[in-house]
Amino acid sequence: MRRGLRFVPPALLLLAVLELTVFVLVGRGIGFGAAVLLVFAASLLGLVLLRREGMRAWRGFRAAVESRQPPGPQVTDGLVGLAGALLLATPGLLSGVVGLLLLVPPLRRLARVGVQRAAERRVSSMVAGDLFGPRRVRVRRGAPRHEPAPPQPVTDPGRAIEGEIIEPGRS
Repeated sequence: MRRGLRFVPPALLLLAVLELTVFVLVGRGIGFGAAVLLVFAASLLGLVLLRREGMRAWRGFRAAVESRQPPGPQVTDGLVGLAGALLLATPGLLSGVVGLLLLVPPLRRLARVGVQRAAERRVSSMVAGDLFGPRRVRVRRGAPRHEPAPPQPVTDPGRAIEGEIIEPGRS
């Protein structure tokens, strides 16, 4: 984790240079005043959406907890929405476009799946199951590639079954 943090300052510097470059190019295209108004309007929209997305995320989390469902999907959807609204609220055209894209439903679902997969990789299977519910696992016919497995009868080879992944040594 610490090794990755050393890239944060250069990445922020690169982002600032990109934002400035995009602002100058847009300013040349539509005029400096219009570019400033565009950044201001995007930031104002982001602030409004930040409140709405925060309330939506909180309501989704509470509804999942009250219905005794895993809160993970609602939490990740809320985090993606909040990140989109925060990027839109941040002054800058490039960050505003990325924030706006994160609020578009198909791209939001795609980002939510990415966030969920990243979270599942960082926590144990048991915690991931508590957060996101049981995983759907495809069972394929044949032995795994890394080691041979004893043959097992397969009643319906094309049918997906629900199951849990249990890490060895944990109960």
